[in-house]
This record gives sequence, C-alpha cells and structure tokens, in this order.
Amino acid sequence: MASSEAITRQTLRIIDANLNRIGEGLRFLEDIARLLLNDASLTQQLKTMRHELIRGDWSLHWQLLQSRDSEGDVGINIEVYGEEKQRELPITIVANARRVQESLRVLEELAKISDKLDSEKFKQARFNLYRVEQALLSKLLRQDKIKLLPGLYVIIDTQALKGRSPIKAANQAIGGGAKTIQLHDKLQSKKEILPMAQELRNLCAKHNVLFIVNDYLDLALATDADGLHLGQNDLPIKVARKLLPMDKIIGCSTTTVDQAITAEAEGADYIAVGSIYPTTSKETAKIVGLEGLRQIRQAVTSPLIAIGGINKDNAAEVMAAGADSVAVISAVLQAEDIEEASREIVGRLEQINQ
Repeated sequence: MASSEAITRQTLRIIDANLNRIGEGLRFLEDIARLLLNDASLTQQLKTMRHELIRGDWSLHWQLLQSRDSEGDVGINIEVYGEEKQRELPITIVANARRVQESLRVLEELAKISDKLDSEKFKQARFNLYRVEQALLSKLLRQDKIKLLPGLYVIIDTQALKGRSPIKAANQAIGGGAKTIQLHDKLQSKKEILPMAQELRNLCAKHNVLFIVNDYLDLALATDADGLHLGQNDLPIKVARKLLPMDKIIGCSTTTVDQAITAEAEGADYIAVGSIYPTTSKETAKIVGLEGLRQIRQAVTSPLIAIGGINKDNAAEVMAAGADSVAVISAVLQAEDIEEASREIVGRLEQINQ
C-alpha cells in the first residue's frame, strides 16, 4: 500500500494537471470570444471564470509545482486511434469546453477528500461553462450569415409591390446586388404566405443571399429561413433565441440608444435603426435622423441596418454615419426597373468602401 506522502503527491499531480487543462482550455475559448467574435460579454465571463479558478494561494501553487513530473508522465506518448489532428473550429470549441468541464468534475470530486479545494466552486463553474459553451458556439455558427449583412438589404413588402410578383421583385433585387431579402407581409394569412416564403427561401439559397422573415417565428421555422426580424412589440428576443436553431440570426428594430443596447444585450445579431428620413412606406414612423444613428453606432458593436427614406442619393451619408447596411422598400420596389434601382444603390455603397 502506498504511503500517505505518496498519495498526497499523486493527488497534487492530478490537481496540477487539471488546473493546467482548465487554464489552457478557458484561454482558448476566451480568445475566440474576444478576437474572433468580438463579444465583450462572453469574453468577460470567460476571463472572470479563468481567473477565479486558476488563482490560488502561493503555498498551494508551490506544492503543485513541487509535485509536477512532466518527464515521468506516462500519458504524454499515449495516442488514441482516430484522434483528429485537424478539425473545424466549432468542433475545436466543443473539445476545449469538454476538456475544461471534465477537469472541473475531477477537481470537484477531489475536493471531497481534500481541504485544499472548494467543491462548490468547481461545480458552479462547470454549470456556468455549459451555458457559455452554448452561447459561444451559437454565435460562431451565425458568423457566416452575419458577414453577409453589409450592403443592400431589400424588404419585400407585398403592400408596396401593389400586385407585382414578390418572387420576381426579389430576383431582380438580387440581380442588382442585394445581399439580404426580408419578407414583410401583413395582408395575407400565414397559410397564403407560406408557399411564397418557401419560394423566396429557395431563391435566396441559390444565390447565397440571406432570407429573413419579418415577425413570424413559425414561418421562419417552416421555411428554414436564415433569420427572423422582430419589432419592439413582437416576441422577445430571448424567447425567439430559445426557439430558433442555433445558427439562425435575429434582427431587431430600434429607434433609441436604450432600445439598441437592450437588443444587443438580449442577443440580437443585428440592429435596425430608423426611420432615418421621412418615408412613404410608414408615414407614422419616428424620425431618428443621422445623429440618432451616430449615437447608436457609438453605443453598440452589432451590425447596424439603417432604414427609412433611404435612396441612391442619401445612401452614402447614411453609411458614413455608421450603418453597415441600408434597408430599402420604396426606393427599389416602386422603381420601374427594380434591378437597376438596386444596382444604383449598391454602386453608391461600393464607392464608399473604395
């Protein structure tokens, strides 16, 4: 039977190895949140977790260093058949989160036989990481869609079309360079909207253009839309996020800085700001103006979609005020040539980036 001294040393080696795994895994996840996703909240959560778990008194740290035997570790040269040398980033994130969670569980169990560790601290950290892992992976899976947002965002408003085909209008807008198509229909029943929405979804998928459904979560789910756009009086963002698949984006309409900050905090992937100018599409809309857009740009980091009265003549100044994309209805849908009208706005936007 091993001596109590040997048991103590081996226990310290286990503690040391698992604390190292926790620090390494959390640092990787923190860098993804900070440098890839630019997410301040997730970065802070992971950084705080890492510091609270790794930080300890010097006497324990000294004992752990004394017990370390890297050269004598029999696990260094053990390889598992089929273990991946290269893998996609989402899988790597899951692997590092699992690595940390497993180490936390080991330390949680060791804490039951050692007064050097706090079992409850490791247990709470493990459950917190389950939530953070989900949020991190969810945001990463939406990055490819978010990257498509900048540019021209065309809202296919069936009322504004005045009997013209929504499918033809969307196809022409895409031909003119639209990056996002949003379906907005308050006239027909959902049963009537569904086949049209499915056609629009197929059209957008064919051209690698985002398809967003306005207001209706069930239609977004039924058509496998890329995302859902919500107003201030629609389904709360937090509720929609739970019901939508992880890779679907959510946008939110705002008119104030406070609304924009709240939308971002609740998980909106992009924020619509408007009305920037008076608009015939919604005559009762509150006018935010360019100054309001600038203020919101300073308050949030999410992509901003400016909307309301935007056309080829003012699109450049809207982008200069902080918008990442411009959303239009009348400027495109009421033009005689929808494709050309779209192309003209896209041309103005491209001039800004040159």
